[in-house]
Amino acid sequence: MSDLERFALMIKESNNIVFFGGAGVSTESGIPDFRSVDGLYNQKYKFRPETILSHTFYVNNKDEFYRFYRDKMLCLDAAPNAAHLKLAELERAGKLKAVITQNIDGLHQRAGSRAVWELHGNWERLVCTSCGAVASLGDSVRVDGDPVPACPSCASQMRPDIVMYGESLDQGVIEAAVSAISRASTLIVAGTSLVVYPAAGLINYFSGDHLVLLNATPTSADAHADLIIREPVGATLDRVMDELRARGVLPA
Repeated sequence: MSDLERFALMIKESNNIVFFGGAGVSTESGIPDFRSVDGLYNQKYKFRPETILSHTFYVNNKDEFYRFYRDKMLCLDAAPNAAHLKLAELERAGKLKAVITQNIDGLHQRAGSRAVWELHGNWERLVCTSCGAVASLGDSVRVDGDPVPACPSCASQMRPDIVMYGESLDQGVIEAAVSAISRASTLIVAGTSLVVYPAAGLINYFSGDHLVLLNATPTSADAHADLIIREPVGATLDRVMDELRARGVLPA
């Protein structure tokens, strides 16, 4: 039995699947990852990206932060790829119960997934630092060329609804992710180096039947995996969905 057939069988036998994904899920949409050779963290800037994306830098250098944020972080033209679309299809089929993502691009929701827990926030969502109002980047106001967006409700400064370096993850999101992973019968971990904590530590709450890793490079979880596939995430999910349709698990 091939790895793809084994993967399809695991999905067929599971009705509580959880997907845990990282930057490698969105690279097929043209969004660069962070830690690969060509990733954002290996490019040259006046300040290191980790420095710019920290809470301290944001507080003290808002103009520079937003210039970097708009130039390098936002990929608003990116569209969901096969991975996002196939996961949404699995959710509609009642197989996939939750997507837990380290990404901030919102592509899972745009693909149609509803049960999505964003560990690090969403780059298109802004929060007012004064009144707490939430707005999309497109709904915010630019005042006299100021790169810092203003709240459409009270005109105070807004900040991206993302977790910056030096900040804690949202406790409610963490609790929901832990609950989903701990109840899952199959956990699919994809496109993540599993080196960013505390997010990476969440998979330790899994005690179900099948741990599947879809990752181009080895991770700390390889020794515990029931199946490892090194092919691109989108292409793999596309092929496994075809296999499930051929087996009659999903409608043709």
